Amino acid sequence: MAGLRGAVEAWYRAEAVRIVGGKLSALAPRLGVNYGRVTLRGQKTRWGSCSRQGNLSFNWRLVMAPERVIEYVVIHELAHLKQMDHSKAFWALVEVHCPDWRGAGSAEGSSG
Repeated sequence: MAGLRGAVEAWYRAEAVRIVGGKLSALAPRLGVNYGRVTLRGQKTRWGSCSRQGNLSFNWRLVMAPERVIEYVVIHELAHLKQMDHSKAFWALVEVHCPDWRGAGSAEGSSG
């Protein structure tokens, strides 16, 4: 069973690279930001995070979520490249690029 579990995880990780990578390529120019390294992890409590160095990390399990949730999480993390906190300015920026962030956000759980 471990072999099958590993194969399924590998497939999901490959899909995460494809889907999240595509969203990053499309959305970063819209937000006017550049990001550094992108990693996929298996975090227990976060869907994504952004470091002060501009590196982004996403949970590979994110690809199991609806597309609007994936897009919200990517926008959320890209917005941190302009605003590293969760201030009103940050949420205003998220709302410009994801007007339905409240609906998508309530379905996604915790994001950094």
